[in-house]
Amino acid sequence: MYRVGIIGGSGLDDPDILEGRLEKYVDTPFGKPSDALVLGKIKNVDCVLLARHGRQHTIAPTNVNYRANIWALKSEGCTHILVTTACGSLREEIQPGDIVIVDQFIDRTTKREQTFYDGGPSCLPGVCHIPMAEPFCAKTREVLIDIAKRLGIKCHSKGAMITIEGPRFSSKAESQMFRLWGADVINMTTVPEVILAKEAGICYASIAMATDYDCWKEHEEAVSVDRVLKTLKENANKATSILLTAIPQIAAMDWTELLQSMKSTVQLSVMLPKH
Repeated sequence: MYRVGIIGGSGLDDPDILEGRLEKYVDTPFGKPSDALVLGKIKNVDCVLLARHGRQHTIAPTNVNYRANIWALKSEGCTHILVTTACGSLREEIQPGDIVIVDQFIDRTTKREQTFYDGGPSCLPGVCHIPMAEPFCAKTREVLIDIAKRLGIKCHSKGAMITIEGPRFSSKAESQMFRLWGADVINMTTVPEVILAKEAGICYASIAMATDYDCWKEHEEAVSVDRVLKTLKENANKATSILLTAIPQIAAMDWTELLQSMKSTVQLSVMLPKH
């Protein structure tokens, strides 16, 4: 049986998508996750929903306990994690309201724990050098892309997400630099979430929604919180529709070989201490 974790970003964490909801407060070796896990079903598939910033949006991007969040979902038996995130567009062709199924990231964070294997008392033993050439699960991404097309939602089938520390937005010079680096969209939460999911052997994919053009674009209003929230409110139904259609399809597929291969990759990536 497959179980799908859903991590909802700003304005994209509506628990009403789940039937038969049950709240569960948990603890992990890395502390508490952002909020209660909301257990329920989507079209008969077991799902676990977690609000990334807490349900009252009280947790800044840097202070999200990413390790506890991923650990909690793994402990609940999640084989897949689908996440939603608001992002800024760094490309003319990615317009506010568009969906991007990202396939790469660039890490500009500086203060975040990025591994379950860091030698601490609550951590897993050894050092994990996890390969990150393909950070997101290609098979899960294909499902999301296919469904977005079928639903007639404008969707970009790949994109490089640059994750900044935040909580401030970029300066104009930074925004221009990120474009030169080859980033397509920008947010504050993809890293380390995607890295930790890979270490946990979970199929992870992200539905990113462009809300603005950051601040690089001439004659375009620079990003602001009200602008972001307004676009999210107008377009949140797109991410919800994709999730509601994708989850039963994921549950109907065979993931045995892929999950085994991911588990093996993690095992081969861990260097254990010599006794």
